[in-house]
Amino acid sequence: MKVINLVTIGYGGMGSYHTHTLIPEVDSAIRVTGAYDIDPARQKVAAEKNLFVYESLAEIWQDSQVEAVLIATPNDSHKDLALAALAAGKHVVCEKPAMMNTAELDEVLAAATRAGKTFMVHQNRRWDPDYLIVRDLYQNQPIGQIVQLESRVHGANGIPGDWRHLAKHGGGMLLDWGVHLIDQILWLVDAPLVDVKVDFSYLLGDEVDDGFVSYLTFENGVRALIEVGTTNFVKLPRWYVKGLQGTAKIDDWDLTGEVVRATNHSTVVAPSPIQAGVGLTKTMAPPAEAATESLDLPKALAEYPSFYQNFYEVVREAGEPIVKNEQVRQVLQVMEQMLDSAKQSLQV
Repeated sequence: MKVINLVTIGYGGMGSYHTHTLIPEVDSAIRVTGAYDIDPARQKVAAEKNLFVYESLAEIWQDSQVEAVLIATPNDSHKDLALAALAAGKHVVCEKPAMMNTAELDEVLAAATRAGKTFMVHQNRRWDPDYLIVRDLYQNQPIGQIVQLESRVHGANGIPGDWRHLAKHGGGMLLDWGVHLIDQILWLVDAPLVDVKVDFSYLLGDEVDDGFVSYLTFENGVRALIEVGTTNFVKLPRWYVKGLQGTAKIDDWDLTGEVVRATNHSTVVAPSPIQAGVGLTKTMAPPAEAATESLDLPKALAEYPSFYQNFYEVVREAGEPIVKNEQVRQVLQVMEQMLDSAKQSLQV
């Protein structure tokens, strides 16, 4: 096995997480040999972790022992760093969102083609256990054909960090979390997207969104609601999935939840009316006991390798990337469409 030597550019929270948690999972196929960061405090931490601390980007580009770099810096810096790395003959792993827009991505992909180097975006939420469960529900249909997906992440801590509050750095929750949730849905639903609607939240007074609700409609009839909230003190379920024969709910990343499906027994009696406020309802009454059954959430596992194992296979063995750049581009296109629609609504 020929090890890939990699340098982390941006040794902050995500950069150090890649360096010390994600990359070591691939059994030394990739070795982080150094780090670069403009913050002296982070430089000190990197040195304490026995990483070689580069004093400049040029020093990385000139190091022939460095075969790849990880870019884990603010969003607006991704393009210039990627172009410089590719020009220096390095493979690139880039944190999401890949770029600020599709034009930037196209420029970088063209540069990667010219250099004959790999450029891959770390869309890591394709490996989340909750997403893998929904993927299993969608593909294997234990609750029938899936017609509606609701994907939410809720918190009450506002926009995190410092630069994420600023538009010039690519801040806001669409670019921070929306990129994950949109990628998950687009990768799941194998049908053209025919309609996108969005409503942004600016409750905290920042120049960027502190959350949003969006609706995606696909040609096959599947509808997806995607919501990100940072002012939610009571969370809604992480996932709510409706099939023609049942419903599934995943409460949070701890994978609590339930699956209920129709039994379709011919002897099931109609529900009895219940008191609903000051009236009666049969429509919203619970179904008769024999009409439904509860199932366990499926124990879904990824049938594809980890991100960095896949990166190694792409670089060393001409493997196929799990996160394809055309998929990354589609996610950016959808986000651009959302931002454009929001601008248009403000002008009306």
